[in-house]
Amino acid sequence: MVTVTNFYGTEWCRDCKRSKAFLREHRIAYNWIDIDKNEEAALVVEKINDGKRRAPTIEFSDGTHLSVPTNVELAEKLNLVSEDVHELHDVIIIGGGPAGLTCALYTSREGFNTLLIEKGALGGQVGFTEKLDNFPGFPDGITGEELAERMARQVAKFGVDFLKATEILKIRRERECLYALTTNGKEYKTKAMVIATGSKYRMLNIPGEIDLIGYKIHFCATCDAPFYRDLEVIVIGGGNSAFEESLFIARFAKKVTIVGRSDNWKASKILQDKIKEIPNIELLGNKETKEFLIGKSKTLTGVVFRDTKTKEEVTLHPDGVFIFIGMTPNSEIVEGLVEFDPGKFIKTGYNMMTKTPGLFAAGDCRSGSTQQAASAAGEGATVALMVREYLKSL
Repeated sequence: MVTVTNFYGTEWCRDCKRSKAFLREHRIAYNWIDIDKNEEAALVVEKINDGKRRAPTIEFSDGTHLSVPTNVELAEKLNLVSEDVHELHDVIIIGGGPAGLTCALYTSREGFNTLLIEKGALGGQVGFTEKLDNFPGFPDGITGEELAERMARQVAKFGVDFLKATEILKIRRERECLYALTTNGKEYKTKAMVIATGSKYRMLNIPGEIDLIGYKIHFCATCDAPFYRDLEVIVIGGGNSAFEESLFIARFAKKVTIVGRSDNWKASKILQDKIKEIPNIELLGNKETKEFLIGKSKTLTGVVFRDTKTKEEVTLHPDGVFIFIGMTPNSEIVEGLVEFDPGKFIKTGYNMMTKTPGLFAAGDCRSGSTQQAASAAGEGATVALMVREYLKSL
């Protein structure tokens, strides 16, 4: 039986938190080594990863390792891939964020046989948020990790069946039932299905980006800002997310340059005023990002921008880049069964059902969602009540 030996990571790393939560959920012991505090361990990680300080890096008793593994990869490595024995469920929920968990809470309390399938850690992106101070009921704020754990414990009390570390490949409908096909070839059948798969960070899709993601290009300030202590970074984006994350990054970086396609910033006036008060943050407008220049050993040697007014190109030389230009929904699995808006978010009717009978959507993947944890939980409750009415009609 393969076990975990050494877990190399950092306290702020989002992927480390996800992997730690996964191992904790399965009661798997490991030796935690903080590479921020142990330079020898950091050098071990660099040796394993061809010079890159990738976190987490996890070593196993059979002499192998995984770097920044998904929960699915960890489950397969540790032989933890789960299955469900029920032939038919009343409700299957795809996605274990606030919308999916709240929906599961409501449907299971109503007495419906509910299966929740999640490929990552329960709680979704909320679980990796440093702190939420706008979630109702927590006047002093609450960490995303604690909120996710509380929601998961509450749902488990009502007998929900969980399929953890399980990724869905495709959804299909046959006669009166819906089927969820997993990447390991298993298929699960239900009368009603809720898609609550959330969204992921949008990319620029320009040369050099793919090669540098997770190394010099990042989408999570909480995870990666401390890597740039006393260094210079660029933040690409002009909305609330870019400005909020820049305030956090500025605690570590020597200089933060926020680059936008125009000088008409979309961030709220409150955030713009806050940014003006931070001496190591600079705004650079009217710049379109064209290319990330890559040097030897996949180093970032420059970022090429084109001025949207003069059309002239300029190259900046930051130590790292953070991209905050919005979100892309995780909606590929329902292609052909639903209607999408221009951003590929799932369209639903007033009852949160798609054009396919019995197939519902809620949370960040749904067209019209506000991309907020509190509203996602609200949508989870609403869609559960809509599912109840649908099941009554069968």
